[in-house]
Amino acid sequence: MKLTYRPEIDGLRAVAVGAVIIYHAQINILGYHLFEGGFIGVDIFFVISGYLITSIIFKELVETGSFSFKYFYERRIRRILPALLTVILVSLPFAWFYLMPSSLVEFSKSILYSLGFSSNFYFHYSGQQYATESALLKPFLHTWSLSVEEQYYILFPIFLLFIFKFFRKYLIQILIIGFILSIGLAQWGSKSYPSLTFYTLPTRGWELIAGSVLAYFEVKWGHRCINRKLNLILPSIGLILLGYSFLFFNDKMNHPSFYTLSPILGTCLIIWFSHGDEIITKILSTKLFVGIGLISYSLYLWHYPIFAFYRYTFAQGSILAEIFIILLLFIISFLTYFFIENKFRDKNFNFLKIFYFLFSLIFLIIFINSFFIFKKGFPKRAIIDGISIDKNYYLKEISEWEQRNKIDLRNIAQKKIITIVGDSHASNFALLFQTNPEIFPNYVFIPLSIDDYKIILEEKNKNSEENMLISKSDIVIFSFFYDDNEFNQVREMIKFIKKNTNKKIVLTTNNPIFNLYGSRFTDLDFFMIKHKIKPNKKQLIELEKNYYLFLKNNTNYNQINKKLAKLSKNNNIKLLDKSFYQCDHLKKRCDVLTNDYKKINWDSDHHTLYGAKYLGNKIYTSNWFLID
Repeated sequence: MKLTYRPEIDGLRAVAVGAVIIYHAQINILGYHLFEGGFIGVDIFFVISGYLITSIIFKELVETGSFSFKYFYERRIRRILPALLTVILVSLPFAWFYLMPSSLVEFSKSILYSLGFSSNFYFHYSGQQYATESALLKPFLHTWSLSVEEQYYILFPIFLLFIFKFFRKYLIQILIIGFILSIGLAQWGSKSYPSLTFYTLPTRGWELIAGSVLAYFEVKWGHRCINRKLNLILPSIGLILLGYSFLFFNDKMNHPSFYTLSPILGTCLIIWFSHGDEIITKILSTKLFVGIGLISYSLYLWHYPIFAFYRYTFAQGSILAEIFIILLLFIISFLTYFFIENKFRDKNFNFLKIFYFLFSLIFLIIFINSFFIFKKGFPKRAIIDGISIDKNYYLKEISEWEQRNKIDLRNIAQKKIITIVGDSHASNFALLFQTNPEIFPNYVFIPLSIDDYKIILEEKNKNSEENMLISKSDIVIFSFFYDDNEFNQVREMIKFIKKNTNKKIVLTTNNPIFNLYGSRFTDLDFFMIKHKIKPNKKQLIELEKNYYLFLKNNTNYNQINKKLAKLSKNNNIKLLDKSFYQCDHLKKRCDVLTNDYKKINWDSDHHTLYGAKYLGNKIYTSNWFLID
């Protein structure tokens, strides 16, 4: 069924996609991340989709008493697949060129799941958090929202047809109950299961249903709000709610949850109360907003892979490059809209031919990506002169070592347990000792998160022999990649430990932090990519000096270490400076390779397995670890 065209809806799409693009572009002005809540744009799309799809289905049901699934899904296929497949095909050569083997495998898996409209489950179960630095390097992470919408498109028409036929007079009540159950589930899940809540339909459904409720009343009454005063006032309030969400929401908040009601309500106010005589409707209906809204699907599809691949290049950080990337995004999206979206949505274009053509493209994409997965991303591509530049190679190596060397606290004889509390730097620091058991025979090193350690100390989780031993251990070491929040956590934890225990507390500085190119390559990697060979002795010395120079000029690193020194002095606890076992402050050099030419760091601040063993040995020979 054809709906009355509403240009302000396209304008609202422009607002949504603009917020998402600015958010993912990571644009900073004077240190402030512009549109920190721009991820809310996806939620606006959900409301719009719920409104439009329900309008189509419900209007056809009311007018004809039936519903054509064939026509409905034909329109969805014409609308969604051609542009999506185009973006996937164009992305493949860039993925081959830019992605490391393990990342290429992950990329290919995400593509296959995207084709099955289930990438939201893939990203959840693979442990990929949305608002993280690693997320910005996943070219098709944004397809999680397409998968949610497609799951809704598949399930909702069946649900609506069933309710319409058998419980028609209770339809709105059922929709409202569904809304309440879904938002209640989202509120609970955002605290208990944040990843699952973020990615899946049951906890996103209420946003789509919000649009469905609007569509129900519009079709039933034959109009939206006709109160002139409300039509003049409430769209402005709706836009204010959206603006507030863009500016003041952030990725630390529980989302979706009751907090998300603000932008959802704002979107609903604009959809329901917009009117031709009202200023917000006029603005959203201008050619600029409507034009961006029309290409919003292409913009959304293209922006994430373009930004992701750009972040893999060495041009990252250049203002001119970023301006070029934004212009490129709009040009490609414009071309995709006119030459792909419009062509395939043209009813004169026979659908059977479209179906066979799209099926052929899908088969080709499945074959290529399955081949990438089968070949494990072609790991030799990332090895230069015997050294891998793929960080996931080193992560896998560490993970496999940890699986083979699990600590059994029940069989440690009279060894002293040292608890290392922190984040990934805690487990990475513990690795320096764990890989050298022969030179640290009297200790067992246990890395824990600060929350888990506090639970054990508070006797909330001492139902195992391991936890009992940890709670009784005499020494606790803090090892974090500190930011202000974690610094404050440690400060409070020190107070708690001093007040409630007699444990010895030791602070460590941040790991030495070194330069990265393109968010993934160390200076050593960059050298090897450029020269296609590992450095000779003279070149290695130059690299070591560059590492040291970057460390000494790192303002954040030096400032947090000063704060740690002050915290140490005020609490009369020992502070160990980690730079002393990796860097020579007299020669002004930092270790880059072990004596047998193994990488020490796999990124800016984490050590490889061999790097950990090498540095652990240096700790022992230099008597750095004097804590007793």
